[in-house]
Amino acid sequence: MKRIITIAALLLMAICANAQSRTYVIGFYNLENLFDIYDDPAKNDNEFLPDGANQWTQAKYEKKLANMAKVIKSMAKDNGRYHTVLGVSEIENRMVLEDLVAQPEIADANYQIVHYDGPDRRGVDVALLYNPKQFTFIESESIPFTFEGSDIDFSDIDKDYFRTRDILMVHGTIAGEHFAFYVMHLPSRVGGKGGNLRSRGAEIAYRHSLGMMEKYPGIKIVAMGDMNDDPFDESMAVYFHGRETLEEVGPEDYFNPFLRMIKDGLGSLCYQGQWSIYDQILVNNNLTFAPDGGLKLMQINKGYYGRIYKKRFMMSKSGQYKGYPLRTFSNGGFISGYSDHYPTYIVISKEL
Repeated sequence: MKRIITIAALLLMAICANAQSRTYVIGFYNLENLFDIYDDPAKNDNEFLPDGANQWTQAKYEKKLANMAKVIKSMAKDNGRYHTVLGVSEIENRMVLEDLVAQPEIADANYQIVHYDGPDRRGVDVALLYNPKQFTFIESESIPFTFEGSDIDFSDIDKDYFRTRDILMVHGTIAGEHFAFYVMHLPSRVGGKGGNLRSRGAEIAYRHSLGMMEKYPGIKIVAMGDMNDDPFDESMAVYFHGRETLEEVGPEDYFNPFLRMIKDGLGSLCYQGQWSIYDQILVNNNLTFAPDGGLKLMQINKGYYGRIYKKRFMMSKSGQYKGYPLRTFSNGGFISGYSDHYPTYIVISKEL
């Protein structure tokens, strides 16, 4: 009897290990101004220098890195695995990512980096971190933000002045299946402007993804980023064809699991008491339904297909911003926080 119990336990462990090997976490995190302390004449990094407005010292930089690593490690502990792919935004350069992935808490993930220096006036870029044991890199592309061929009208002044982040596309394989990932940080809402610019960014990425689907039939696509819009806004609902329910997702549509979540009152960031979900992850039809029986999007908890990751240590505990994400600076002072955004993620798996 004892031997039977032991064998049964070993079989259960093997099944659990197999299930884990078939499950992958894909996420996005706005790292809120992850700048180094060195002056780069090509970038607007004056605030993030030792003698700049934020008095950005080596000690503060190292604390910021440790905090970012703490969040990534916390997610790994919750999920029982590191992210297979993690898109990030608001990073100054490749060096800050090299410093991040080398942090002792997450160094064992051996994250690899895909990054391009972009033309953004603030000097921030997007990038992709990936686990080479789970994702096999094939190719990447930095897609410029242009106005050619758009269905949206822009003034010549807007076109001449405007500079923003490029869109990053990375494709490769997970468990032998072909994937493409788009990482975006769409134009800011500062001054209540930029709605048509965010729609243009969504239009660029969406059209590029259609080209990938035509070139690689059956490819599974994930689009993620700080959209600076909510899931119901025009950029996401119209120009990126984001749908709320599975039943609405046609062959050229994307399922946006965060659309239901924002309607249910959830949020990844808060401004003047209003919660929003700018940090979105959308998946195409091939990944939503996985007609070939392969990897597909899974429910995580409470019936949702996405998760906004927040733990108490990541939140402001008191005062005016109680319950908000605990950010790096508040009212001009360094408060040793994490980010003004909570990270988000989805889980994909093969059903046993």
